[in-house]
Amino acid sequence: MSTATTAKAAPTKAPTGIRPPAADADGRIGPRANLRHIGALVRRNALQIKQDPESMFDAVFMPIIFTLLFVYVFGGAVSGKGNQDAYVNYLIPGLMAMQGLNIAMAVGTGINDDFKKGVMDRFRTMPIARSSVLIAKIVVEIGRMVVATTILLTMGFILGFSVETSVFELLAAVGLSLLFGASLMWIFILLGLTMKTAQAVQGVAMLVLMPLQFGSSIFAKPTTMPGWLQTFTDYNPLSNLADAARNLVNGGPVAHSALMTLGWAVAITVITAPLAVAKFRKRT
Repeated sequence: MSTATTAKAAPTKAPTGIRPPAADADGRIGPRANLRHIGALVRRNALQIKQDPESMFDAVFMPIIFTLLFVYVFGGAVSGKGNQDAYVNYLIPGLMAMQGLNIAMAVGTGINDDFKKGVMDRFRTMPIARSSVLIAKIVVEIGRMVVATTILLTMGFILGFSVETSVFELLAAVGLSLLFGASLMWIFILLGLTMKTAQAVQGVAMLVLMPLQFGSSIFAKPTTMPGWLQTFTDYNPLSNLADAARNLVNGGPVAHSALMTLGWAVAITVITAPLAVAKFRKRT
């Protein structure tokens, strides 16, 4: 049994910028107040990264490890011995597509851990839109994706990666990857809100990640795969994203794969974002 105390507990300090919002007549929070709250929560999440720089290790080191590993371990087998340079131009756009999956998994485990610490319970007592907490999380994670993609491209240029089109097409490929990665974050946020532990989130996430990553055109051309796997690869959204990014950078038809990627991103967001917000409201 706990002992009663007369000392008054110090209230948890709200993030700077969270003030009583200007509500509509029916009590809804206005767009300007919602944007202000998202900005304050983004700042709070960014300060957390500053205080815990180790949380950036995956965004900083994974692009380096994956690039070196696949270029020098699998590059010769895929493109032939001594043709690693050609494989770099095939691989780097594909790895851009993979960044979103790796970062998105961290979002799910982070949300789950925040609930365990009681941080999310505190946010739900504040006069803010529930979606603003999740959107702020995604904004910061997109920033981590930008860092990871920048490091990936830097490693690629060091190893001989070249842009055959123009810098605008390269930026379009990066933007498409960021957009699709943001949509995937809603899936993993929902997963983080549904599973009981962060370890369970990681376990389920790996069951999703492995088939999507390796059953795609990220690392090798689907023409080398058996027929049943080619069928899976054709419908894999990561293949569409990798092909779109690859053709934007190296030249080639872009419309079909880019439109498919945008369609997947919109569909995933429209379905999972409302479910994630509803789960956030109800989770205890």
